[in-house]
Amino acid sequence: MSNQIIPWIGFNLFVLLMLILDALVFHKKDREIKIKEALLWSAFWITLALLFNLGIYFFQGLEKALQFLAGYLIEESLSIDNLFVFLLIFSYFKVPHIYQHKILFWGIVGAQILRAAFIIGGIALIHMFQWIIYVFGIFLIISGFKLFFEQEQEFAPDRDPVLKFCRRFIPLTNGFENGKFWVKKSGQWFATPLFVVLIVIDTTDLIFALDSIPAILAITTDPFIVYTSNIFAIMGLRALYFALAGLMKLFHYLHYGLGAILIFVGLKMVLERFIHISIILTLGFIALSLSACVLASIFLPAKSSRLE
Repeated sequence: MSNQIIPWIGFNLFVLLMLILDALVFHKKDREIKIKEALLWSAFWITLALLFNLGIYFFQGLEKALQFLAGYLIEESLSIDNLFVFLLIFSYFKVPHIYQHKILFWGIVGAQILRAAFIIGGIALIHMFQWIIYVFGIFLIISGFKLFFEQEQEFAPDRDPVLKFCRRFIPLTNGFENGKFWVKKSGQWFATPLFVVLIVIDTTDLIFALDSIPAILAITTDPFIVYTSNIFAIMGLRALYFALAGLMKLFHYLHYGLGAILIFVGLKMVLERFIHISIILTLGFIALSLSACVLASIFLPAKSSRLE
């Protein structure tokens, strides 16, 4: 029992330490993140994930290591597509660049808590009701086809229920109030637009998790592998956003690859009882799909921009 608890405690202490260092040392003051710094942080988080993957290989074996790598790649690749929506949200609210890192930092803290609950719930459902695997698989296949045939990412603020709720029931300030989420004026507390953006980012990420968590559960139901691969991916999401924010128009064919990956892992989940698809084949399909879409985006012009 202690051998199972120690990795959980150690990993969460590591995550907590990195969040504290990020908030109190590396990004203590609100400032704009330049692309060079973002690329260095992206390389740092990718390196950490690969080192952790190596540790899983030595302590738990090749199969678990490959499962972590597949889960990490799925979550990281889906996160790239999600960044389009984050960019649209920031653009709609006209959030200054100096505050965007702060919102993404607290947004990811909230996402970690929500996704941990989502992972625990999903694994519990699979163990309690075996047939739920087919529900997850069919959902992934449908999501994959929707993503495969989508024309553009869209954030429709007029139809967003969270934003409607905030505007109706929470007193809001007009300005950003020096990067604060809440301010007190004349004895009354007011939320700032940054707080609303934070809520919208977190609820949007939760919607994204409806695809990504079942996709990883199609690879493995080991809670430690699912949780750590997911957390490593979203911990590096902030740096990835700033590194790719100016380059996102280059990835105009990415949604085809992501759709194909979701369809593949959905079929894997549905057919697992009848046809075993090895983790090596799964990793190969993920790598091939992403590589093909990146190359197509580089060498073939886009029919229309997804961010125009």
